[in-house]
Amino acid sequence: MLRQRAQRIETIDGIVQAVADRMLELMHQADGAGLAAPQVGLSWRMFVTRGDENQPDRIFINPRLTALQGELVLREEGCLSVPGIQVDIRRPASATISARDRDDQSFILHGDDLPARIWQHECDHLDGVLIIDRMAPIDRIAYRKMLKELEASAAEG
Repeated sequence: MLRQRAQRIETIDGIVQAVADRMLELMHQADGAGLAAPQVGLSWRMFVTRGDENQPDRIFINPRLTALQGELVLREEGCLSVPGIQVDIRRPASATISARDRDDQSFILHGDDLPARIWQHECDHLDGVLIIDRMAPIDRIAYRKMLKELEASAAEG
């Protein structure tokens, strides 16, 4: 599931809303910054993000990154799907994203730094891309044993 491009959500109904709400709970339980539907076994173009003192938790349904701008910034990222792996990933410093919320209302957000990075990371999940696909060759060598164990585990289950 994590390697497939997720499918667009055609109708935002009670099931989609309930899943989105549960994903928010799971993200908080795991102390994550975001969580994408493929990470919970659903091939849906949806992800959720953790809020902060300035922003509430947010649900992104059928998100589209419409602009990636600014210099490429190297920053450490982790992922709930590949626990124990923390690697530096280079991403554009700012992003604009459009999506629909749980009430089927469209919105557009612009973010810099961490919000932009989280949106890019979660949109990668919707396209079947993991941080291990973006890691530097030296990180692949450093995490070689752990990556082989993760691959073996994924093949089993």
